[in-house]
Amino acid sequence: MSNTHPIGLFDSGIGGTSIWKEIHSLLPNENTIYLADSKNAPYGLKSKEEIIELSFKNTEYLLNKNAKIIVVACNTATTNAIKELRKKYNVPFIGIEPAIKPAANQSKTQTIGILATKGTLNSDLFHEKTALYSNVKIVEQIGHGLVQLIENGDINSAEMQELLESYLKPMIDQNIDYLVLGCSHYPYLIPQIKKIIPENIKIIDSGEAVAKQTKKILEDLKINNTSKEKSWQKFYTNANPHVLEAILDHNLAVFEKDF
Repeated sequence: MSNTHPIGLFDSGIGGTSIWKEIHSLLPNENTIYLADSKNAPYGLKSKEEIIELSFKNTEYLLNKNAKIIVVACNTATTNAIKELRKKYNVPFIGIEPAIKPAANQSKTQTIGILATKGTLNSDLFHEKTALYSNVKIVEQIGHGLVQLIENGDINSAEMQELLESYLKPMIDQNIDYLVLGCSHYPYLIPQIKKIIPENIKIIDSGEAVAKQTKKILEDLKINNTSKEKSWQKFYTNANPHVLEAILDHNLAVFEKDF
């Protein structure tokens, strides 16, 4: 029996579209609804309680749109609210967290860098994960200001270049050989990051792993869409829709709603 209900995704803004792209690429048959809570971005500067409340609000919006599974396409929301979401709602949740494991396991210098929001780096879940890799030096860096610039469409600005250089150069000096992007907005900065870091430093983000996990859960629960009808994709934002439209670079339906 085919389940044509959509996969729901939410993020503090447009960054989670990097996750959506991986999911849509792997599961083109699935209908999707994406929620960009850009009005409240960035989540990384908010309290745990605020992040949980916003995550509840986003989840209820997606459930009202008949989402069959919800992808929390935001590191900060996952690391601060996923336990509460799973307790409160009877729907499968897929979380996203920094890909520390592959970086730590593959590092030759035993030193990895993590660029993430304050909310992610200060979370209990993040500390639980990093504690598993005491043999590896983990250089943490809060990406102050990066999400705001991305949300404003200023990815290629001089200010963005200056911020990235100030965050990445100390990591390079400490001999990292893996850079973990711990925010779903940051994959959009990979072209700029590659201009700053040496070629031997590998960049890892969570998008592909999240897409594979989503596929696995859909199949395990037998709620995947096996119909032959063309799938549909909808995007909702409570801020300027043009930034979201530009980053999607597709002829996709973007709706501006207050939620």
